[in-house]
Amino acid sequence: MSMLPTQTAIITGGAKRIGGAISRALAADGWHVLIHCNSSRAEAEALAASLPHASVVAADLADPAAADVIMAATAGLPPARLLVNSASRFVYDRIEDFGPADFDIHMAVNLRAPALLTRAFAAALPDTLDTAALVVNLLDAKLASLNPDFFTYTLSKIGFAGLTELTARSYAPRLRCVGIAPAVTLVSGPQSRENFEAVHGMNPLGRGVTVDEIVTALRFIIATPTFNAQTIVLDGGQRLLGLPRDVAHLVDL
Repeated sequence: MSMLPTQTAIITGGAKRIGGAISRALAADGWHVLIHCNSSRAEAEALAASLPHASVVAADLADPAAADVIMAATAGLPPARLLVNSASRFVYDRIEDFGPADFDIHMAVNLRAPALLTRAFAAALPDTLDTAALVVNLLDAKLASLNPDFFTYTLSKIGFAGLTELTARSYAPRLRCVGIAPAVTLVSGPQSRENFEAVHGMNPLGRGVTVDEIVTALRFIIATPTFNAQTIVLDGGQRLLGLPRDVAHLVDL
């Protein structure tokens, strides 16, 4: 008989894609997994049912009350000691055509929501801990070599990277705050499978980032209690190429 989990991990956007893989991996590692979702409630419930110890909370991260809804869902669960801010809005625009409404929702979902949730998560921690709790933010490798595509998304991720350092400074020693910044890992937005296959390995190593590598990076961070206020960039050295545009726009298929 397996041991009951002693800690809870909260994963925003934890029902599908990278978030879903993180939920499965952490459940396999013995965490109780609190899977956050918004419109993917059916997928979240199905995933939770397949895991040994998991529950679901639904909240729209564009709503300032979402952080309180998510933290309220930890009541009765093992203590929450890990928060993975994985959910993200990703819609194409450029500075020439971005709209105020889409700008605002990118900032609300990708920056304000993790800021509020990190604050609520930290507030729920006891004053003393044997080992610091942990926040892991899913950033983007393009921050290491900026290009003008996905303008408002990129601005929100720049702010998110700043949030990672500011919270690390604010909440030590009770809380570590770090980032994982992968390059393109899965087919995203309007991208075709053919385009993805053509650009996935566009880096000096000639191989693309995988979801398993993101999970491996997360496990390294969890297992390394002195890793703090830093970001692991997974891009195969793509930043060395100084690409002028997002990789999806460099190959016309």
